[in-house]
Amino acid sequence: MPRKSTRLTFAVLATGAGVFSMLQSLIAPALPTVQHALHTSQSTATWVMTAYLLSASVFTPILGRVGDLIGKKRTLVAVLVTVTIGCLLAALAPTIGVLIVARVVQGIGGALFPLSFGIIRDEFAPSEVSPSISNLSAVIAAGGGVGMVAAGPIVTALDYRWLFWLPVGIVAVTTLIALRYVPESPTRAEGRVNWLGAVLLSGWLVALLLPLSQASRWGWGSARVVGLFAAAVLLFALWLLAEARSRSPLIDLRIMRLPAVWTTNAAALLFGAGIYSIWSFLPGFVQTPSSAGYGFGASVTAAGLLMLPMLVAMFCSGVLSGRLEPVLGAKKLLTAGAALGAVACGFLALWHDQQWQVAVAAGIFGLGIGLAFASMANLIVGSVPAEQTGAATGMNANIRTIGGSIGAAVTSVLVTGHLQPSGLPYASGYTHGFTLLALLCLAAALAALLVPVQRAGRISGTPRASSEGSPAESETGAMMPR
Repeated sequence: MPRKSTRLTFAVLATGAGVFSMLQSLIAPALPTVQHALHTSQSTATWVMTAYLLSASVFTPILGRVGDLIGKKRTLVAVLVTVTIGCLLAALAPTIGVLIVARVVQGIGGALFPLSFGIIRDEFAPSEVSPSISNLSAVIAAGGGVGMVAAGPIVTALDYRWLFWLPVGIVAVTTLIALRYVPESPTRAEGRVNWLGAVLLSGWLVALLLPLSQASRWGWGSARVVGLFAAAVLLFALWLLAEARSRSPLIDLRIMRLPAVWTTNAAALLFGAGIYSIWSFLPGFVQTPSSAGYGFGASVTAAGLLMLPMLVAMFCSGVLSGRLEPVLGAKKLLTAGAALGAVACGFLALWHDQQWQVAVAAGIFGLGIGLAFASMANLIVGSVPAEQTGAATGMNANIRTIGGSIGAAVTSVLVTGHLQPSGLPYASGYTHGFTLLALLCLAAALAALLVPVQRAGRISGTPRASSEGSPAESETGAMMPR
């Protein structure tokens, strides 16, 4: 077997990133089971999700930058080992506290996304970079869908602990193959890790995301929520100052100000709000008893099956985008993906009385996710210097997560703001929520229209944008290094 087989390298990257994406959603449907098995409260059980979110948000850009500096393969292997340990610890966790710690460890795997994109850029032929990134993005997107679909059957047939036992074996084998066959990237950034920037970045991310995820329980006007938001603003300002003054910034702010980068990130923020809100609230909608005036009283397994059209659609469209991009360009695909998300959410706001309507909307949304995930990654990778790939794609993933947290928090207010005597939300809450998500996805499509068309060429080591050149030349990796 050749040591530098790009197919084997891609298989390793796709497996690692796909498993991490699956772990994001795999445990969510099983939270009531975890709560009962570990004898804890619902509010404590939700930290299984919150801890994972915070950890991934902190480590994704930091370790993406570390990979740029010390070697992407070395960092990739270390992250895969960490994810394996985290899954093993979760499978054996005797208490909810240990499980939460295990989820923090698993969250370090968020760095697999930027590291994988960087390795593809460094190791693959220029003609293979864009399709490979599209295919990897399709796997990442589909991984979240697999988690929603597979959780019910696994818990029913085995036990919730198998949600972690299965990834232990898969990731352990993937680590061994990566250690032996994935080549070390030749491209390295100069400098060192800016630990002050890393601490400040971690601080403002936690201070922002923690109240967004817990505000429904703490109260939006509570001292904890207001204080954390104020701390997030202060820490963000200090982070910007520290990064601007650093000779070796964690996130090069000049790169983040590139037109192609900030417009893509703006679209990621808005579309991320739609993605994670649909993943969070649509399963709950279909599981609501029909006595509430809506919903279908579906089981966890049945709810997962209703999400199956989304899973299939986002994988197919993600793979297809790699073939379409040389013809249409990543900008058009991102715009189309966000627009499809708006159509799907608008459809749900108007028609959600039959299961087939939900399935159709889920499929349309899945098409949008596949196109958007792939095109966002390609736009970022094609817009930044090779030595900044990890940090830039890591921040793009983070911004999408921040958007998801904001969208989920606001949607939660709309859905649960007024409850029936039974404690279930009114149908109007979901209708208003779906309408908001349609508007957010539409705004993402408008932001995508602002993404400039790029052409080959660099000024001071960074790409430049222009309206000249064809989409095939400008948006598909003309700047990709060999």
